[in-house]
Amino acid sequence: MCTLASYGKDSGLKTSRIATDEVRLKISQKGLYALHALMTLARRYQQGAITVRDIASESDLPIKFLALILVELKHARIVESVRGYSGGYRLRRAPSEIRLSEIVRMIDGPLAPFGDADQLRTLIAGDVEHRALYQVFLDVRDSAAKILDNTTVADIIAKRPSAKRKADRQLIERKSATK
Repeated sequence: MCTLASYGKDSGLKTSRIATDEVRLKISQKGLYALHALMTLARRYQQGAITVRDIASESDLPIKFLALILVELKHARIVESVRGYSGGYRLRRAPSEIRLSEIVRMIDGPLAPFGDADQLRTLIAGDVEHRALYQVFLDVRDSAAKILDNTTVADIIAKRPSAKRKADRQLIERKSATK
């Protein structure tokens, strides 16, 4: 089972935690927004540049925060900006070439909550009494890294529910709200 919950501030950024059984992987709100924006750009990859306003609207993201994230993605050479009447942003590479690990690490740094693998290896080597505990943390971190390394933006948009299922779900939610 996988749940997503928002928590308070962490290093100045709102974070979300994805909980799978007992393990929690913290991803900042900024990281989630970056992934949402990339999913939108990937779904419309063949259409060329997309305005920040359209990305924000389609992904339900705050436009000012999204604009900052897109600049960061541009500096990382993941997206490129196009000027002019049909301007906006587009992916620099195919969605199948953009790994989730690249985005998460770029925005949030080492895979949280267990930090950098080298730090964990140092703890394993130096703290004999707690070595087994740190090894578990390293194994969890390595498993999460492997999943993110082997998942591309194309993979997650391929798993996206169809527009019809999304519309059906929204209709059910509206009916529930009126009762």
